[in-house]
Amino acid sequence: MSVRGPIVLVGLPGAGKSKVGRLLAGHLGIDHIDTDALIVERDGRPIADIFATDGEAAFRVMETEAVAEALTHEAVVSLGGGAAATPAVRELLSGHTVVYIDAPHEELVRRTASKTHRPLLAEDPSGTLARLRTEREPHYRSVATIVVESGPGPVDDVVTAIAQQLEHS
Repeated sequence: MSVRGPIVLVGLPGAGKSKVGRLLAGHLGIDHIDTDALIVERDGRPIADIFATDGEAAFRVMETEAVAEALTHEAVVSLGGGAAATPAVRELLSGHTVVYIDAPHEELVRRTASKTHRPLLAEDPSGTLARLRTEREPHYRSVATIVVESGPGPVDDVVTAIAQQLEHS
C-alpha cells in the first residue's frame, strides 16, 4: 500500500493511539511518531512534571510545536488526547489524513484506571473521561477524515480497519 504524507491518530486517553500507531506504522512500513514522547525527549521531563511545574497552557504550546514537526514526516503520528482541542493544532491538521479512534466509555476507563502517567486522570478517571469526551469529541470529529471504533477486541482489528479505510480513500 502506498501512503502519502502523515497519517494522524486522535482520540481520548486510552483509545489506543500509541499502540495502534506503532502497529499501523509497522504494517505500512513507515515511521511512528508519538508527539507526547517527542515532547518528553525534547524537554527531558515526564509530561506529568511539565503539567505540575509549567501548567497545561505551557504544555499545549510544546505540543503544538511537536505536532508541527511531526507533520513534516511521512509517518503515523499519534497525538496526545488533548491536542485536537487546541485551535492551532486543528489548523495544522487541515488537509491531512486524520483517524479518530473512538472507544466506549467503559473501555477507556478500563484501559486508563491503573495508569499513573496520565495527569488529567489522576483523581476521577471515569468522571474526567466523561467530561473530556463532551469537551473534545466535537474537535476530534471536526478534524477526522476517518473514524474507527476500538472496543475490547484485539488491537489488530483496529489496525486492519484503518488500513482498509486508507486503501479506499
